[in-house]
This record gives sequence, C-alpha cells and structure tokens, in this order.
Amino acid sequence: MSDVFARRRVVVTGGAGFLGSFVVEKLRQRGCQQVFVPRSADYDLTRMEAVERLYRDARPDLVIHLAARVGGIGDNQKNPGRYFYDNLMMGVQLIEVGRRVGLPKLVATGTICAYPKHARVPFREEDLWEGYPEETNAPYGLAKKMLLVQAQAYRKQYGMNAVVVFPVNLYGPRDNFDLETSHVVPAIIRKIDMAMRQGRQEVELWGDGTPTREFLYVEDAAEAVLLAAEHYDDSEPINLGSGREISIAELASLVGSLMGYGGRFVYDPSRPNGQMRRAVDTRRARERLGFVARTSLEEGLRRTIAWWREHGARLEGR
Repeated sequence: MSDVFARRRVVVTGGAGFLGSFVVEKLRQRGCQQVFVPRSADYDLTRMEAVERLYRDARPDLVIHLAARVGGIGDNQKNPGRYFYDNLMMGVQLIEVGRRVGLPKLVATGTICAYPKHARVPFREEDLWEGYPEETNAPYGLAKKMLLVQAQAYRKQYGMNAVVVFPVNLYGPRDNFDLETSHVVPAIIRKIDMAMRQGRQEVELWGDGTPTREFLYVEDAAEAVLLAAEHYDDSEPINLGSGREISIAELASLVGSLMGYGGRFVYDPSRPNGQMRRAVDTRRARERLGFVARTSLEEGLRRTIAWWREHGARLEGR
C-alpha cells in the first residue's frame, strides 16, 4: 500500500458526515497522521472569513471537499435557494483560497444531479453540458457543477491541481435516515421498518416506481475519492458508479425481501418522480483511477439494513 498520505496534511470538509467519515477512516488506515476535520460550528464554509481561517489553522497540502447541503427531492423543492447558495459558496471559496495560498491539490465531489434531464443513458462525462438538469434538484446540481467550471478555469489560468469526481446516489451505514431530508434507500428502509414494527402491510412511496437509479456503496465511493487524490491530475470530470441501474419499484422489492417484509408498496404519483433514468458510464474511472466498485447492491443493502437495525432505535429516541 502506498504511503503517500502519511506525509500529508489533509483537510476533509464534511469529514464528520456520511461519505466523509469513511474517507477519514481510510486516510488513517493509509497512515495519514494529520487529518483536519472542520466542524460547521467552528468553520461556516459559506463565509470567506471562515474559509481563510481554516487554511491558516490547518495549513493543508491536500483538501478533500465533501461538505455539502444534500437531501431528497422534497427538501430540494422546499429549499432550492439554500441548496444553490450553500453548495456554491462552499466550493467556490475553498478553491479560491486554495489557489491564493498555493494549495498543492484539491479533490471535490460533484453530483449525478448535475447531468442534463434528457441526457443519454448511461451518462458520459462529455454529456454534462448537453442540457439543463432535472428541475426538482437543478439548483443543487448546477451549484455542484460550478466546481468543475472553476477547477478547469483555475487549472488553465493558475495551474491549480483541482479534480472533481461525480458520484451516483450513495448509500450505506451512517446515511441520513430523516424522512424529511433523506435519499431513497434510507427512506425505504426506514418506512419498511416502521411498517413492520407497527404491523402494517402497506408502505407508501413517492412517484410511480418507474424511475431508475444507480447506487454506489459509501465505502466504495470513499475508496474512489482517495484514488483520485492519490493518482489523478487532470481537469476532466470522472463518474463514480457501480454499473447497475435499477428501478425504484425493483429497489423497494429488493429491500423488502432483505428485511423480511411481506406487505405491499403503494405509490403516490402525485409526488414527483424526479429524473426518469440515471446511470453513468464508468469507463473513465476504471481507466484513469483503476476504480471498480466492489460491493454488490444486495450486500451493500444488507450492511445498511443491519446498521439501521442496530442504531435506529437510538436515532429515533425509542
């Protein structure tokens, strides 16, 4: 195993969060002794003063930017301005101050929500600019896509080594299971768990069940981020995915089967479906990073369900 991280001072924004906590663990497993995880209470990264102070305090030679305002379709619809502003300002200011202080490298995550609503499936990196994103989360997707614009512009003008990867929907242990703000996998798990505990034979889900998604297990995503930090030095974006597309209805049935749920799913078509298909071309990740997802959807879901069953009662206050 390479010891490249052992000699580096690394800032991981969002390092106490879902993806970030696994990235921090993997950094330490690789021998990194100097990992700085800024907490939002101490460093509001939407404020330039706080970003400048972060760089002064941590003196990093690598920044992994994972902090983001994220949530499901409903929360994106309720708070489009906040999703746009917070995500835009965090990224723009981290890259700008990094440029000013001569930061050797920055790795940031974009989002599959940045892709055009009617992009060809599987999404190829060169198709990122072929149209406007799906409306329900376009402000979030566009804010994250600006990281790519800035990284490419700063590489061209200043020679800054900034890299942006674009993961599909992540899931796994430590995910957000709050039904107001969660994504589809934790939402389905929690709804099924509630139905089973209450003896109900019906679970209601948003939309009509026909949209498709691609999911990447969080530990696989963390590995890909570190591969980009270690090996990748280019302004071209890289998709991170698992190579498996599945409909929401099929996903719900799979989760139900793994949880031992014998009831039915009722879909509410008055609720938005979101983008109808999402799946990415993963060839660039394989060729440039040597990254291939290792965790099957079934195994990843088993681990996620097990984590919720162990921790859910405490999180719900039961």
